[in-house]
Amino acid sequence: MTALDLPRSFVIREGDLRILNPFDAGKLATLGRAIKLAPGTSILDLCSGKGELLCTWARDHAVTGTGVDISTAFTAAARERAVELGVADRVRFLHGDAATFVPEAPVDVAACVGATWIGGGVPGTLEILRRSLRPGGMALVGEPYWRRDPPDAETVAGCHARSRDEFRDLPGLVRLFGECGWDLVEMVLADQDSWDRYAAAHWLNLRRWLDAHPDDELAGQLRQELTEDPLRHVRYQREYLGWGVFALLLR
Repeated sequence: MTALDLPRSFVIREGDLRILNPFDAGKLATLGRAIKLAPGTSILDLCSGKGELLCTWARDHAVTGTGVDISTAFTAAARERAVELGVADRVRFLHGDAATFVPEAPVDVAACVGATWIGGGVPGTLEILRRSLRPGGMALVGEPYWRRDPPDAETVAGCHARSRDEFRDLPGLVRLFGECGWDLVEMVLADQDSWDRYAAAHWLNLRRWLDAHPDDELAGQLRQELTEDPLRHVRYQREYLGWGVFALLLR
């Protein structure tokens, strides 16, 4: 791991997953169709993970693009995926700080799908995306929201939130987009099944890794996570926390 990287536990947890959020391949494909991507559309994907958005959209819609991610392992996996899908001539992946990256030329679509921490939340992340967009360009933001009002602090913590105010409900999130000066023009939402597929895949990845590395320095930490996370997910996250990707145009 270099000085600019994610902890090793992230790489272990994600394992061979290609989409590093509660979307499945079908929902990612639906999003690409919903925003009516045209051939040659230029895309900047900040916190691009393993590059599935850019790679599959380059294959299916002939877009071009750049992905930026802090993880060396995820960036390497994204480059391999581009070669695998035959789109390495149309997309590139850079290891770096997504919060400070600005492309040489403005893009048609700027995305930050599930990592609004780079801007300290939705408003700051929209500002980061805006500075890379051409006039009339589209921003894509992936963000959690409360499906149901959490009844107590235990539920809030079980959804990995620091406070109830860290997330809004869906109407509140849509209202926030408007307060920031953007029109919501499309959205594709995760559901409980896609949450399950993402969360449960982590458990299998963790168990297989623990079986293979019982003496690793991370074994105790990841053993505890595997013990606690399934119950936390079914009791709290899948019931109370929603997630979606929202397409926005500046007013």
